[in-house]
Amino acid sequence: MKKVLLILLGIVFIASLVFLVNYFMTQNSRVDDSQEFETPEYVDIIKKTVATGSVNPRKEIVIKPQVSGVIEELYVEAGDLVKKGQRIARIKLIPSQVNINSANNSVELSKLRLKDAERELRRQQEMATSNLDINEARLRYENAKAEYERNSSLYKDGVISERDFLQFQTDYELRQAAFENTKVSAQNALKQFEVEVDVRRQELDAAIDNLQLLKEGASKKSKLVANIVNSTVDGMVLEVPIKVGGSVIERNNFNEGSTIATVADMNSLLFEGKIDESDVGKLRVGMDLLLTVGAIEDQTFDAKLEFISPKGVTEDGTVKFEIKAALSQQGNSFLRAGYSCTADIILDQRENVLSIKERDVIYNGDTTTVEIRNSSDQLEEIDVELGLSDGIHVEVLSGVDSTHMILNRKNM
Repeated sequence: MKKVLLILLGIVFIASLVFLVNYFMTQNSRVDDSQEFETPEYVDIIKKTVATGSVNPRKEIVIKPQVSGVIEELYVEAGDLVKKGQRIARIKLIPSQVNINSANNSVELSKLRLKDAERELRRQQEMATSNLDINEARLRYENAKAEYERNSSLYKDGVISERDFLQFQTDYELRQAAFENTKVSAQNALKQFEVEVDVRRQELDAAIDNLQLLKEGASKKSKLVANIVNSTVDGMVLEVPIKVGGSVIERNNFNEGSTIATVADMNSLLFEGKIDESDVGKLRVGMDLLLTVGAIEDQTFDAKLEFISPKGVTEDGTVKFEIKAALSQQGNSFLRAGYSCTADIILDQRENVLSIKERDVIYNGDTTTVEIRNSSDQLEEIDVELGLSDGIHVEVLSGVDSTHMILNRKNM
């Protein structure tokens, strides 16, 4: 009897325990009035990465002088539009006396060389007029011809042998060739001296031009004025780092020269920035970029990726890769060179897809779940299959639809 009573008490205890556990679980799974729920919604999801950089002209030209001196006048200032060949500055030449003396000596030496060449040409022309060499060669040729013709008759009559006749024939042919060569040589010799005179005359002209360039900055034969600096391209003047009265150095093989102005085509711009190595593998040439310029509020600019550097550089402990994207002036806002900006690069996107908030998802290993409010007004955890995420919204592939009430976990 006592044993039966103990068994009954045990059964009652176990039943009470099960009831209490089920009661508390039911109470815990019931929806609290303080809890908030949201239904999935259809949105556009865009996955993107961010690159920082600046706006720079694609074509930026540095204008440098061809002569050294002092800036006498500036014709442009930063912001002006210029055409190719338009004047930018005029330089006052200040040549050294050493250079002037050297140029004068070159002119005098060139004059002497020209006179010598002209004198020799006249002598050769007089010799060519007398034709002494040609006349002598002609006389030998005519004598050899006469001997050949006379001995030809004797050979036909059998008076001389064939061997003797061949000697006269060979001598005739040699004298004829020598006469022709003498005429050609005389003509060529005369042309050589004529060419020598032309060369010496050109040397004199070059020496005179050099002297005039040193003194005046221009030569008689050239329409270009060396002390006038012209723009080499169409574009906008970005910078004029020199002022009137400042000294400038010419550009040559040993010196880069002073910068007079910087000119760029502001209708062809590039976004130049850097992106982290973790994202560079996702980029492809031709991707669209959305630029936000810090100096221009409430406006974005479209660009297209056209270059990804094959080599990264280490900055602040991370590897960065340079990228470039083409853009142009858009709307009424003027993009200035050097503007800092941020580029949003679209890696993937979905349009009008069912989504839930990323914060409401419960991640447990390889499984993802959400808590919903079921028909019994209780919380129920169900599996969901997710797709693309932008960090706020995540695409739902299966598990819930637009009618489900999903627990808002922002305060959990």
